[in-house]
Amino acid sequence: MKRSSFFLLFASFSMLFSVVNCSSSNDPASDPDQGQNDPQIEFFFGADLSYVNEMEDCGAIYKNRSGNTEDAYQIFKSEGANLVRLRLWHSPSWTNYSNIEDVKKSMARAKAKGMAVLLDFHYSDTWADPEHQQIPAAWINHIDDRETLGDLMYQYTYSTLKELHTLDLDPAIVQIGNEINPMILQDGDLQWPINWNRNAYLLNKGLEAVDAINTENNTQIETMLHIAQPENGIWWFEQATANGVTNFDWIGLSYYPKWSDYTLDNVGPVLSDLMTTYNKRLMIVETAYPFTLSSWDNAGNILGSDSLIDGYDASIQGQLQYMLDLQNTIESAGGEGLIYWEPAWVSTSCSTQWGQGSHWENATMFDENTHAHDGISFYNLSFNN
Repeated sequence: MKRSSFFLLFASFSMLFSVVNCSSSNDPASDPDQGQNDPQIEFFFGADLSYVNEMEDCGAIYKNRSGNTEDAYQIFKSEGANLVRLRLWHSPSWTNYSNIEDVKKSMARAKAKGMAVLLDFHYSDTWADPEHQQIPAAWINHIDDRETLGDLMYQYTYSTLKELHTLDLDPAIVQIGNEINPMILQDGDLQWPINWNRNAYLLNKGLEAVDAINTENNTQIETMLHIAQPENGIWWFEQATANGVTNFDWIGLSYYPKWSDYTLDNVGPVLSDLMTTYNKRLMIVETAYPFTLSSWDNAGNILGSDSLIDGYDASIQGQLQYMLDLQNTIESAGGEGLIYWEPAWVSTSCSTQWGQGSHWENATMFDENTHAHDGISFYNLSFNN
């Protein structure tokens, strides 16, 4: 969402809305039994498909590149995606999606196609991002009670993963928060600087819950901490480590050139330094690029002409080349994954909180007729990139 890096930065709106490489000889789309942490998965090629259930309910009919109607998850699977990222809100009252029931449905769809899942706990009832870390309404009475809040965070994380395990829906990776540049579980205006006595305690309680699930069920669910934009990862992980937040597996980053100080030409060393300094695996969990500057609904697009970078125009080929070059940059730096944010958030008659349609339709991998365009071939071409 993102924003995510500043994930979904609704410049036209009042809020900023935060929005495996398989080796070329081992295409994950050919193996329906590949699952979490499969040793054959060398690089995660992912798609955040959190919107798909809602878009389908709103009338979207997805078509593959041949023009044939096909299950959206199957389209991405057939193209070569091996990871699906899904957001989870605690108790959203404004939507029927991205709650636990919707996420279970999505995880089952991903599992049925043999794709791993990255589960993104927002720890909020709505979008969490660098400008919003709204505590769930159910927890707000305990916002100033660190220990009770930590217990709530632990139990929620633990019980959610336990329920998923009973349904054979274990995620491969769990994000403890979404674009957590600021302190998590706040109310209203964000407090700076970060109170690390509180923040580290809460993050560690979420991480401990995953450890408990793994011990209890002999699973190997990995953990990730997610920061928007590589430049923010530099100071954030330094502070987190200094305050005892070290028991995680992955550094997750949102990278949108529109909101980053780094270009494709110089972001590689930053990624490499983060992995080397903290001895963690790294994945870009959110990125996107427009394939057109056109719009076909009443919802203003987030990625406009100001999101374009030198050498990549707003075209299908421009989007595809951006993804291929970013994947090469990540892999060359030692990173192990790249996820496209909401490649299927197409335009429908339904509305968001800000307008009718999609704020992302010009950055998806489908055209105005929900026909997959050649930008989606990133997942196939990347095998030999």
